[in-house]
Amino acid sequence: MKQQQLKETIDFLISEGITDPEIGIVLGTGLGKLVDEISITKEITYSKIPNFPIATVEFHSGKLIYGELSGKKVLVMAGRFHLYEGYNPWEVTYGIRTMHGLGIKNLLVSNAAGAINLCYNKGDLMLIEDHINLQGSSPLAFKGANNFGNIFADMLAPYSQEINAKIIAIAKQQNILLHKGIYASVLGPQLETRAEYRMLQILETDAVGMSTTPEVIVAKQLNLPCAAISVLTDECDPKNLQPVNIAEIIAIAQRDFSSDHVLKAAKRFCRQALAHLLGGKPLHSRTLFVNK
Repeated sequence: MKQQQLKETIDFLISEGITDPEIGIVLGTGLGKLVDEISITKEITYSKIPNFPIATVEFHSGKLIYGELSGKKVLVMAGRFHLYEGYNPWEVTYGIRTMHGLGIKNLLVSNAAGAINLCYNKGDLMLIEDHINLQGSSPLAFKGANNFGNIFADMLAPYSQEINAKIIAIAKQQNILLHKGIYASVLGPQLETRAEYRMLQILETDAVGMSTTPEVIVAKQLNLPCAAISVLTDECDPKNLQPVNIAEIIAIAQRDFSSDHVLKAAKRFCRQALAHLLGGKPLHSRTLFVNK
């Protein structure tokens, strides 16, 4: 059943002209402006794709975008799915399996997350080195999952050490503050209590969010190299917890920088990090981030 559904989805997208993409990108709340960099060949709303879930979060646009980025074919999910929307793990990761079936060779993921590490500040970037899955489920735990690969996926290194090392080198070269850390994924959608933040500190996590780990687990099952970056949108100090400002969190996640220096540095970093996977060709757009 699931194999047939996936085949129908892939066949439809091929019939729409989406062929041989090289890089898959999942745009969470953090890197939406990347779409402005793409020479778009095809843009399809999720609702028009057979068997595809529909993003219900208001700041996730819900489009599959196919085109060229610095001469390379990319397939971008502009909007992801979450367990807290009522989707099951298969549906949450359906886009990853679809992009893999269409031929992507690398996967890049972004998300918005709260900073558990008290040395990290809102507005900072964190490269995920490892994760703790606290969502209470696995996207590999369903009948017939072994038809898609080894269900006992080795999670020794879920994030590509090769890609991460190059991203770190680029950040250092460009004088970009890029933290490294452990990401904890929770179910949500409510934010965490003081006691839960204390627990996450005891677990020695550095950031917490409500996505990413299901996609990465599936990528590992599919032997698909991936990397993930969190935009830290709030500071989760249980001893000094402030009321949540959702508008501020979204603004930070969308990289609403007030400093021209930080804005320019962030653009350079993202261009060069993507250029590594795009064959070394630089990006030139000025719209990757918006300074309002």
